[in-house]
Amino acid sequence: MVNKRYEVKVWGKGDLSAFLTTLVSNKTKILSLAVDDGKASFRTDRSGLRNVRKFRRRYRLKVAISLLDKGLGPNWFFASPRFLIACLLPLVGSFFLWKVEVDTDRPEVAERIETKLQSSSIVPLKLLSTLPDEGEIRQMLMLEDPTLSWVRFRRVGTSLTVIPMLSPPANQNIAKKGPPSDLVARTGGVITRFELKSGERVGYVHQTVKKGDVLATGVLKQGDKTTIVGADGAVFADYWVEYSFSIPKLIDYRQQGEEIIHYSFQLPWKKEAGTENAEGETDGFWPLVKKERYIKEVGGSLELKKGMEKTVIIPLLKNKLLSEPSSKSIIKDEKILHVTFGSDKVSGTILFLMNDNIAVKRPISQGDEDNG
Repeated sequence: MVNKRYEVKVWGKGDLSAFLTTLVSNKTKILSLAVDDGKASFRTDRSGLRNVRKFRRRYRLKVAISLLDKGLGPNWFFASPRFLIACLLPLVGSFFLWKVEVDTDRPEVAERIETKLQSSSIVPLKLLSTLPDEGEIRQMLMLEDPTLSWVRFRRVGTSLTVIPMLSPPANQNIAKKGPPSDLVARTGGVITRFELKSGERVGYVHQTVKKGDVLATGVLKQGDKTTIVGADGAVFADYWVEYSFSIPKLIDYRQQGEEIIHYSFQLPWKKEAGTENAEGETDGFWPLVKKERYIKEVGGSLELKKGMEKTVIIPLLKNKLLSEPSSKSIIKDEKILHVTFGSDKVSGTILFLMNDNIAVKRPISQGDEDNG
């Protein structure tokens, strides 16, 4: 609370000196005291004003009291601790993350992402300077959720919005319209996990299979009864892929440069455009300090040379292999068979250890249905 200041003028036939001495002995706050020709003027607070009124009759003095802040309008606010607090709170608050939300119409996706963000300590009241890079957050979210094709971020002031982009179920409707099928291996490999929607496993985890081996059957048997339901889903396996490439020796690239943070100050009573919500209502708070972040893009050219096989060439090839939106592949290892540096081309062959869905559908033959 701001203490008001009062100007007090005292005069009369009484004992002015004794009056002032009594005020001081009662710990009355007296500022700017001036005594001239039997008249005194000074400033005091509300507590001192009570003492003035209490002792003036005892010493037979007249008193005139006026409020110093009267007529100053809103200026008293800027001269009070309230103004300092009003400035410091938004400034301090602008260094913390206050709101984290997931923008999606799929509640189950939002719940999964919120759980992962909490496990990574990306939560409100976290210092903005300690937040991981957006690329790290994106990689963390997409690594364990194969339904995500990309993750976008929108950061406005002290709020972070995560916008997941889901992979379109392109083959789901087509698969349902086809005839009942078994799942067979499109290539050889070592099975790591099953994600079946229907059908029954034929293989097992850690089993080595060859191209064409049945992984899951769509024919279910129980005693003498046979039911054809069709197998659907995915079977993931580790397998080696021989990848031959030929790329230009001189590569043009663009990459993210340094992060630039721009601070702008605005008066707390001036509403900024865009502070209304979807219903046209004005939000109750807008920051005193607005923080904008953006990352400069840096471009250039890179000439591939010997010794860059593992640092540049293999990461480029990995990015190309994993860039397809529908791909759920994971590259676990790689082996360089050979790399040749020509005058304007670099070519070679790399072995990649992939983990991907190797299951494809093979319609159940009519003979199997008749036997059922």
